[in-house]
Amino acid sequence: MREVKIGIIGLGNVGGGTLSILTQNRAQIEQKLGFPLTVAVVASRTAKSKTLPAGLDGVLVTEDWREVVAHPDVEVVAELVGGTGVAREIVEAAIAAGKAVVTANKELMGLDGVALGRAAAEKGVPLAMEASVCGGIPIHAVLKEGICGDRVRGFFGILNGTSNYILTEIEKHGTAFDDVLKEAQRLGYAEADPTADIGGFDARSKLVLLALLAFGMRIAPADVPTEGIQRITPTDFRYARQVNSTIRLICGAEATDNGLFLSVRPSLIPLNTIMAGVQGAYNAVWVKGDFGADTFYYGRGAGALPTGVAVVSDLMRAARELRGGSATRVSPFAFPKPVDAQPREIGEQVRPWYLRFRVADRPGIIAALSAILAEHEISIDAVLQLADQDWRNLPFVITVEKTEESRMRRALERMAGLDFMIEPPLALPMESGL
Repeated sequence: MREVKIGIIGLGNVGGGTLSILTQNRAQIEQKLGFPLTVAVVASRTAKSKTLPAGLDGVLVTEDWREVVAHPDVEVVAELVGGTGVAREIVEAAIAAGKAVVTANKELMGLDGVALGRAAAEKGVPLAMEASVCGGIPIHAVLKEGICGDRVRGFFGILNGTSNYILTEIEKHGTAFDDVLKEAQRLGYAEADPTADIGGFDARSKLVLLALLAFGMRIAPADVPTEGIQRITPTDFRYARQVNSTIRLICGAEATDNGLFLSVRPSLIPLNTIMAGVQGAYNAVWVKGDFGADTFYYGRGAGALPTGVAVVSDLMRAARELRGGSATRVSPFAFPKPVDAQPREIGEQVRPWYLRFRVADRPGIIAALSAILAEHEISIDAVLQLADQDWRNLPFVITVEKTEESRMRRALERMAGLDFMIEPPLALPMESGL
């Protein structure tokens, strides 16, 4: 069977890792496919300054991505530039030219993936995006095919390696958030502008993609309640331990008879769950099915080679589908006709809560807070106070029993206006359903 020629657009970490795997694992890739997978063109704005891996002599190198799409021998285009501007042009142009597309772009796929998937289906070409969520974890394949016979009731994910690295470093070493962030930037885990990671927006793009695969519902990312990790302190981990928990940035999806709850936010999770052991830049997804019960998926969430493996696997899948004549064998989003949907109002969700306060100490504080909670029919579970030497900035925690989030938010708004508050209370849901 004749070779499939591919074009790579983007030579950042993922593009570089992809090329390394394609060259170093060339023989086994050919054995698995039954035909060669050959790089014909590589494009990057800085292509002239890049050194390609050994074994790519003779490959066309260009700074213009259009040369990749227009190349007559290229059958599969890998878009690895990211973002929603030029990347969208690349994907749309490749599909229009009848080329298969492989992408690692969670932002573009979360925003417009359904429309691009329809365009690819109309053209009869594959669109693959395994690397867009969880790096080296094949979670797309799991939801599309591996457990597609089950009915997913919900999932919990740690989908951003940067945030997970920061939180676990704070937990292990008691280091302040800003100091850990600087170290993450030095090590290359965090960007110079880390907002997408620490603010939860990167994880949000991934969550809407997984929701599409699991439930067939297209949710606008902006409709997903999202909170970042910027306010988490070493003190919060000390208190979390008091209730046998730790803190992770959790992407949650819960299907109910009345709709789908979605959220991205730091949450307390029990120490005795497997999710609590996910450390550093690793990702994990815990899926709950009606019939197959719980399944768990764990691995590197980022990095040149783990993500490159996902890209190369997609390139191989697209090549097989092109040669096997089944380019639309499985919809890229598991459901042939996903439906547009709004998530349920998060205020209707019921959870126990962790409330951390920083106050200027004086008599009557607990009584004032308890009165507000009682007004909103919220029951206190425990009041926790670790020893602290600074009476002017005293942290303590109240945990409350299960309550509707809307009621909790109204109480917090009242509390934030009390004159002894140094900062607004920090409220974290306690996820006991993992």
